[in-house]
Amino acid sequence: MDIGQRTVEREDRDLNQATRPFGQQSAARSWWYVSSTFAMLAGTLAGAVLAPWWPVRVAASMLGALMFVRAFILYHDFMHGSILPGSRLARAVFYAYASLNLTPPRSWRDSHNFHHANVGRITGSNVGAFPLMTAEMWRNSSRMQRFSYRVIRHPATILCAYLTIFFFSVTLLPLLRRPSRYWDSAVSLVAHGTAVAALWTLAGFDAAFFGLLLPMAVAGALGGYLFYAQHSFPGMQILPDAEWTAYRAARVSSSYLRLGPVLGWFTGNIGYHHVHHLNSLIPFYRLPEAMAAIPELQHPSEITLRPHDIVACFRANLWDDSRGRMVGYRDAAAASPA
Repeated sequence: MDIGQRTVEREDRDLNQATRPFGQQSAARSWWYVSSTFAMLAGTLAGAVLAPWWPVRVAASMLGALMFVRAFILYHDFMHGSILPGSRLARAVFYAYASLNLTPPRSWRDSHNFHHANVGRITGSNVGAFPLMTAEMWRNSSRMQRFSYRVIRHPATILCAYLTIFFFSVTLLPLLRRPSRYWDSAVSLVAHGTAVAALWTLAGFDAAFFGLLLPMAVAGALGGYLFYAQHSFPGMQILPDAEWTAYRAARVSSSYLRLGPVLGWFTGNIGYHHVHHLNSLIPFYRLPEAMAAIPELQHPSEITLRPHDIVACFRANLWDDSRGRMVGYRDAAAASPA
C-alpha cells in the first residue's frame, strides 16, 4: 500500500470518528417525532376521506403525501438502526407502515444495504438504486440495453414511481424472483390492496382516491425523484476502484439537496445525503448538526428543487471517464470514436 492510499485511509478514519458523536439518538426525541408524524399522517388522510368539499380533500391529500414522505424517512432511519433500535413497539409500527407503503422490510433492507455498500460505483446493477453506465459502456451497448437503461431513468418512470418503483421494483419483482426470501412482499401487496379495496367498498372511489391512491402517487413521485437526484447530478464523481472508499464516495457521489425549513421538515433532512452516507447511524434530526460541526462536510455538490436543477439532474445520464464528469446521451454519442 502506497503513502497516498494510507493517507486517504487515515483521513477516512478521522472523518468517520468525527461523525460518531452525532450517531447517538435521543429515544424521547425519536418517539416524539414518530408519534407526531404518524398522528399527522392519519389526520391528513382522514381529512382527505371525510372532508365534504373537494378542494379541501385535494389539499388534505397533498399534505398527506408530504406526511407519507416524512414517515418513510423515519422508517428508513429505523431500518438503519439510527432511531429506536431494538424497540419491539417501533418495529411493529414501522413494519405495519411498510406493508401499507409498499416497502416490505426484507426487500428494502437488502436493496438499500447494497446501495450503501456500492454508492459511487459502476456495478451494472439497479439493485437499490438507479443504474449507471459509463459513456463507453453506453456506446458499446445494444439497442435493447440502451432502451432499458433510458426507461428506468426516465422522468416518466419516476413520476409513476408508486407503480414502477414501489409496487413493481421494490415489492413485486423480489417476490417473483425469490418468494421464500421475500414473503413479506406478499404481505405488503395484500395489506395495501386490502386497504384500497376497503376504502373503495365502504366509502366509495373518491375516498380511496383522495385518501390513499393520490397521496401515495404524489409521495412516490417525490420520493423517487429525491432518490434519483441524490446520486445522479451534474457534480457527481465516480471514483476509480483503486481510489474508492465508502467515505470518499459519500462526499463526492452523494448530493446535498438544499431545501427550505418546511420541505426540510417534510423530507426528514434527507437532503443532507452526503452526511447520511458517511454515517448512516446519524438520526435524521442530527444531520444538519453534523454538517455544521464538520468542516469537510460543508462544501458538497449542491442541488435544489428549482426547475433548472431538476432538468440538469435528468440530463446527467452517464459517467464519462475521459472528461471526469456526468454527461448526457448526446454528449456520449458525440464523443464516440470515428
